[in-house]
Amino acid sequence: MPELTLSLDTATRQALDDLADASGRRTDEVVLAAVHRYLREEQAVVRAHAERLARSHAALLRRLGE
Repeated sequence: MPELTLSLDTATRQALDDLADASGRRTDEVVLAAVHRYLREEQAVVRAHAERLARSHAALLRRLGE
């Protein structure tokens, strides 16, 4: 898996380490779970916007497809 270097302030790093320790996971597992959750949420937002735009411009999109 390609690596990613992430610079964090001391408080954020400590909070991640504390959460990892409290949940019995490694810090990188906590970060990866957070990134996955963020991606799912953002993808849903983008999908909703795309669907809204497609509905509002459906007639134009149909004409362009002809």
